Amino acid sequence: MLQTSRCRRLPENIGASSRPPKKWVDPRAQGPLPGEFFISARHQAVCVSMASRYSRNRKELLNKKTPFTALRDTGVEQKFNDDLLAMLRNIEYTVFTVVIDKLEHQQKYQVWRFDPYHYCLLIILERFVLWMRRRSTVGDVMAESRGGKEDRRLKNSFERVYDQGSSFLPRQEFVRHLTSRQLKVKAKSNNIAGLQLADLIAHPSYRATLARKSGQPLASNFGGMIASILEQSKYDRDAQGQIDGWGRKLLP
Repeated sequence: MLQTSRCRRLPENIGASSRPPKKWVDPRAQGPLPGEFFISARHQAVCVSMASRYSRNRKELLNKKTPFTALRDTGVEQKFNDDLLAMLRNIEYTVFTVVIDKLEHQQKYQVWRFDPYHYCLLIILERFVLWMRRRSTVGDVMAESRGGKEDRRLKNSFERVYDQGSSFLPRQEFVRHLTSRQLKVKAKSNNIAGLQLADLIAHPSYRATLARKSGQPLASNFGGMIASILEQSKYDRDAQGQIDGWGRKLLP
């Protein structure tokens, strides 16, 4: 999901990407849920991620397979990495990341068993709507397709939030700031820049969330460089610069 762009601002129809799980994921080990969203608000792109599972394109990029075989040349790889980091630093977008500990989620909620992936969707939508409310604007959401049944489940979850609101925000806020009751879903083959950007930053953001939670520094690898850019200027934050709870959330 990587597509470079020279634009200073990403298009308004970029949308938001996701990958719902086929079934309840084994909760015996903490791990990320698969999925990235890219949300587009009027006047600014908003990137939100909920996972670290590798997409096909991301795997090919990291393993230097077609169409990235040129990266086997260390000089080409260095130039590519520099250009990619510059792009991530210079284009205009805001990031929200939600990570859920599935084991703790199951242990904490023995009766109320919210699907963990859809719980993440709810938390991200709340933050997106609050972000838009602060700017008096509206926006839309797009998800990456995972197949008919899975897409339908995620669309239904989105529609429930739109129709019913949440325990934190009333329905009117979602209706006021979301431009559609329906979640947009696009296939990977559509090669949508926003979905690719969300996929690219999802794993570094996930790792950074866990590192900061445990008081550890960011990794010194390429993913850590991406996470550093996110922390410097891309995560949503409050007026005092606080990221956790705003652009970054660890559940439950």
